[in-house]
Amino acid sequence: MEELLVYVILLYEGFVTEDEYNKRLDELFLSAPEDDDLLSLEWETDISKAIVYVRTHIDYKNLDMEQFGRVLMEKLKAAYENCSDIEYFAGRMYHLWESLPANMQHIEPFWTLCYADDPLSWGDEEQTRSIYEHLFVYYED
Repeated sequence: MEELLVYVILLYEGFVTEDEYNKRLDELFLSAPEDDDLLSLEWETDISKAIVYVRTHIDYKNLDMEQFGRVLMEKLKAAYENCSDIEYFAGRMYHLWESLPANMQHIEPFWTLCYADDPLSWGDEEQTRSIYEHLFVYYED
């Protein structure tokens, strides 16, 4: 469910499409067809209801934050590489940070999403880019 949580947060924030979410859901379901949550989501045709389902059925206390973080950083890195406007990207990162589960917001690497855009306020785009680029490799060996 960690990976689907990433997808629903990114879907809500406009970083992935509904088709991308559905494709990943299909892949996860095919690899674990006995998973009742995935089955329920496969049957759900209303994306808003699917988002609510994932957000309310995940066990936040036992969430694998590393798995969640790895998938999130991979997706954010791709979005960053495809975005030419750093100010636009940075603004969206703050909103994404607000969408994260409360138990994740104040731990690294997720906390960085809250403040990475600060150097832009004094015109330091290079430092902001450096912060994001460091963030995206947080889980790499």
